[in-house]
Amino acid sequence: MKKNRCFIICLMTLLASFHLYADENNRAKTILDRTAEAYRQAGGVYIRFGGTQQGILALKGECFYLECGGVKSWFDGKTQWSYVEQNEEVTISTPSPEELQSINPYALINSYETLFQYRYGTQHSIKGKTGNEIILTPRNKGSIQSVAVFISADYHPLYITVRLANGETQEFRILSYQTKQPYTDAYFRFDPKKYPNAEVIDMR
Repeated sequence: MKKNRCFIICLMTLLASFHLYADENNRAKTILDRTAEAYRQAGGVYIRFGGTQQGILALKGECFYLECGGVKSWFDGKTQWSYVEQNEEVTISTPSPEELQSINPYALINSYETLFQYRYGTQHSIKGKTGNEIILTPRNKGSIQSVAVFISADYHPLYITVRLANGETQEFRILSYQTKQPYTDAYFRFDPKKYPNAEVIDMR
């Protein structure tokens, strides 16, 4: 009888843990869905960030412009241009989805369902702002080991930590977040007229 009672208690505990996991998983999905929708409704977004490195990031749909660590990168949804100021070289490439995530952490907002498994972390505060932490783990092994996204009450990321397979960690702390920016399509493409001395390396 005692053995049966122990078995029933263990079974109930196991079922309760599955139920809790499902609830937390649904909570994570709801937060990510609302974050993705808020981003889609934001139009052009301007972000100033600190953390591992400091820089600016401009976003509109799948396009971005990133300025960080002496490198300027443009992505128009298909082609990426990376300009290194120190040696005046611009490299042209067609990045993979995983490469885009390591360059532009906001890329994961639009691809989390297909590329990641996700779970709810905790609710806590960072520098006086309360939000929810979501942990994402890639479905396929690659350069990214995991991503932790701290999302505000109005559904935009405040802090992103990307853990790489090589043991390195990249941290992005959002210092300024401005929506409805009037970016043109040309803003997300390299303009050779502005960099007449740049050596072009085409990797496509």
